[in-house]
Amino acid sequence: MRIAVIGLGMASAPHAQSLLDLRDRVEVIAAFSPTSARRQTFASRWGMPVTDTLDGIFEDPSIEAVLTLTPPNTHRQLVEQAASKGKHVLLEKPLDVSLENAEALVETCEKAGVTLGVVLQHRFRPVSVAMSHIVADGRLGQIVGASARLSNWRPQSYYDEPGRGTKARDGGGVLLTQGIHTLDLLISVGGLPVETMAYAVTTPVHRMETEDLVAGAIRYGNGAIGTVGATTCAYPGTPDAIEVIGTRGMARIEGATLIAKFHDGSDIEMDDGEVGGGAGADPMAFSHMHHRAVIEDFVDAVEKGRSPKVSGREALKVHRLIEAMLRSAATGRREQV
Repeated sequence: MRIAVIGLGMASAPHAQSLLDLRDRVEVIAAFSPTSARRQTFASRWGMPVTDTLDGIFEDPSIEAVLTLTPPNTHRQLVEQAASKGKHVLLEKPLDVSLENAEALVETCEKAGVTLGVVLQHRFRPVSVAMSHIVADGRLGQIVGASARLSNWRPQSYYDEPGRGTKARDGGGVLLTQGIHTLDLLISVGGLPVETMAYAVTTPVHRMETEDLVAGAIRYGNGAIGTVGATTCAYPGTPDAIEVIGTRGMARIEGATLIAKFHDGSDIEMDDGEVGGGAGADPMAFSHMHHRAVIEDFVDAVEKGRSPKVSGREALKVHRLIEAMLRSAATGRREQV
């Protein structure tokens, strides 16, 4: 598959390493950044061709897909340009800065008949796949509770970067930028909640426009309940966690570890061996192996004419939950998801 990369900032490293790993399946024709220094650094480090023009990417009929790694507020326009030229899109999370833009972006790809995949790589962790099988196979019985926690640390220098943590560029704070991964994973195993009540604040720990601490409750359609906690104030950062409780047992993922215990006395324990999770001051301190799995799944999806594991439509679910939580925090009321 001949692809182009758009955006060569912080997020590009795990993708570039993954593309090198998959060089027998993917050829990078061009990598774009409007910044000369970033183009030079990227080309020197990864040995991939770079370009200073977007038009050349969109007008090249040999380029089948674009991997878009730009800030969220640019996503809708770039995806619309790609879709209009019949190019498939693999898009870094979040879909866009607002639920309205995210929905429009997904509909654009569907109408154009192009594949849209979203980089929510936590679903590809071996422990995540194992948790999904445990729930789907009914080993936990009826689900009565499902919760998520993200306790990250980001120093003030992280938010001092221009645009970081603003509504205009990022669309939100800890939920849309960091918590989206953990919440998406929760939805993938527990389903989308139907109602939420939440609080969201900007603490004295950071000088920023959007929220850095969120606490909420969620309710599912079957009556199950849970809690959501997300922050970038938890020095020095601890692994994210999701927990699912059922009538026959409990399963919990914390970082790279899964522990499941069942009422019949059996249990499951596994560790996917990942080093680092990006919970601390360095947000890129993690293995690229799950990004590689995202790209490989996307290539498979295009070649076989199926939906990616995390399609645009699937990614909308976590956007709906985040939007409802922030809406609840603003209104002080329970809100429907």
